[in-house]
Amino acid sequence: MEDNTMDVRIQAINFDATEKLIAFINKKAERLARHNTSISTIDVKLTVVKPETAMNKEAVIKVTVPQDEMVASKTADSFEEAVDLSLEALERQLEKHKNS
Repeated sequence: MEDNTMDVRIQAINFDATEKLIAFINKKAERLARHNTSISTIDVKLTVVKPETAMNKEAVIKVTVPQDEMVASKTADSFEEAVDLSLEALERQLEKHKNS
């Protein structure tokens, strides 16, 4: 079995991400990496866009694969939802990339 040394980097802008949120992101990132073993880095940037409003949690996720980079950005009510939506979009991009 090959050693998958994928790097997951999580950046929370102007707030402290909870352990639970970090664990959630890592778990989701690992699932994405299992589908695509060529992923070397997953960068996750979390931002509260407009405080005190709904739909204000933004996740920008950048996936690095050999010779390419893919980015998805989604805004939702919770960071978990924004991360989920971003990773779904990235899964589709990775599928297209694999089949091209």
